[in-house]
Amino acid sequence: MSTISTGNTVPDFELPATGGKTIRLSDLKGKNAVIYFYPKDSTPGCTLEGQDFRDNIEAFTERNTVILGVSRDSIKSHEKFKSNQSFPFDLLSDADEELCALFDVIKEKNMYGRKVMGIERSTFLMDETGKLRNEWRKVKVKGHVNEVLEAVKDL
Repeated sequence: MSTISTGNTVPDFELPATGGKTIRLSDLKGKNAVIYFYPKDSTPGCTLEGQDFRDNIEAFTERNTVILGVSRDSIKSHEKFKSNQSFPFDLLSDADEELCALFDVIKEKNMYGRKVMGIERSTFLMDETGKLRNEWRKVKVKGHVNEVLEAVKDL
């Protein structure tokens, strides 16, 4: 069960990120934040989703919005993925699944007939005060970034 819900303030968190950074939610106060969870670096759907955010970064930036991608992959893997795709935003490594647990995105999935636990593609939008304004679960990549951008415009 998710420990956060729409309209409530998201608890502060701290995770390692690309570029040798540590990202804390509290450091983003005064900006809107889109946090998107994806299953794995350099896989087709995750690459397309990241490219869509990359290709729309100016529209998000104009609306005072930061994009952050999160998966369980290592920082080393994230650095390669970010570099290969020229992502202008940071990727966070949640190897211990603490942020994944907070947002309740670890779900049972079917992988080649086996049941495995993995990240369910999900996106969350926080306003500049840190309140959760929107959430999208079981995300289909096509058209998703446009939905998120429309929600940002409504803030």
